Amino acid sequence: MTITAIDASATLIVLDLQAAAAAAPAIEPVPAVAARVAELADAFRAHARPVVLVRVAGTAPGRTDAGDPAGLTLPDEYTQFLPELRAAESDHTVTKNSWGALGRTGLLDDLDERGITQIVLTGVSTSQAVESTARAAYDHGFHVTIATDGITDVDEAAHHHALAHTFPRIAETGTIAEIIAALDA
Repeated sequence: MTITAIDASATLIVLDLQAAAAAAPAIEPVPAVAARVAELADAFRAHARPVVLVRVAGTAPGRTDAGDPAGLTLPDEYTQFLPELRAAESDHTVTKNSWGALGRTGLLDDLDERGITQIVLTGVSTSQAVESTARAAYDHGFHVTIATDGITDVDEAAHHHALAHTFPRIAETGTIAEIIAALDA
């Protein structure tokens, strides 16, 4: 768990901290996570670094063994960002219908056009949206940083597995305070 640097071209990506997640039986209450993430977003804005707020509006169309509903669309009230995030007009918003934020959203092209070299990830859920986005970002050559106290999950075992086994192989991890300190350095 070491943050070596926050690149001058880093962007913060906040995943799925929205009304649909607020009442989920997560390891830690999602609104509390969103309040901490807001501190990180404020720090990124203060350093004139981009903040991307990603909302999930539905599910991917494919069939699964779990029987998850394919192609489901969430009602608009479930896709609203949590007020704890203190979203700013300068934030870029992205809507997705899958776990990851980089596929079929245009975000990857936007990051490339802006010359982004590093993404800092926060949000829910650790084992789905965060891990999927982190893996794709790593595969596309980005430096990936994950705020360990800016993520949560409904599955404690999956959350801890990602933190202990997956993220160290594809990202640097650290707390929001450590990321802010690196950003200020």
